[in-house]
Amino acid sequence: MNADSPPELVQLLGDLAIELQNESGPEATLRGITGGAVSLIPGAWGAGISKVVGRETTAEAPTNPTVAELDELQTALGEGPCLTALREHRTVHIEDMATETRWPRFARAALGLGVRRMLSFQLFVVGDNLGALNLYGNDGIAFDEESCFVGSVLAQHASIAMIGASAQAQFDIALASRDIIGQAKGILMHREQLTGLQAFALLVKTSQNANIKLLEIARWVVDQHESGCLSA
Repeated sequence: MNADSPPELVQLLGDLAIELQNESGPEATLRGITGGAVSLIPGAWGAGISKVVGRETTAEAPTNPTVAELDELQTALGEGPCLTALREHRTVHIEDMATETRWPRFARAALGLGVRRMLSFQLFVVGDNLGALNLYGNDGIAFDEESCFVGSVLAQHASIAMIGASAQAQFDIALASRDIIGQAKGILMHREQLTGLQAFALLVKTSQNANIKLLEIARWVVDQHESGCLSA
């Protein structure tokens, strides 16, 4: 890395961080991360994210169809650099798929699709949730020390952005759920002349007796009220 790279890198990463903050929703955030990786990291021809929630692995925000195919292939095979990055919490670098021996089936498939090199960075750990940023290179520029450095810094920014996006999505869901339950409580308070606590207890008891989630019971009460089927 030359002497001029650090300040330029700081500016580029700062600009990308602002873009990620302005993205609307988790999916847009992931697209911003992978698109930024291809723009910023030397040798990156394509990028994607492998996301693990519990035991399920999904390929997210691929920059092109080949990336999507290779990300999904690793999941199907149960092996590959991104899975190792996820499980062992480290960066994995494949310099040449033609000489790669750790994941021979994946390497052969990658070569067949014109991909010769790969970098995988572990992204974040929140409970059981994991992620890896996967970078793919063709016969062009090889991944070097600068690629690894920029990739690791970007992975840190991406981790923060993904955690923020996930937290925001969960908050939005929780807020919407609270609003629906609040509406149902208000309807029952008016219809049955109950206190707020009594109305909430009625929702909970109905949920338990019907073996239906509380939120679904609340949504049903609101829908019935709005359709005129549940009136005072």
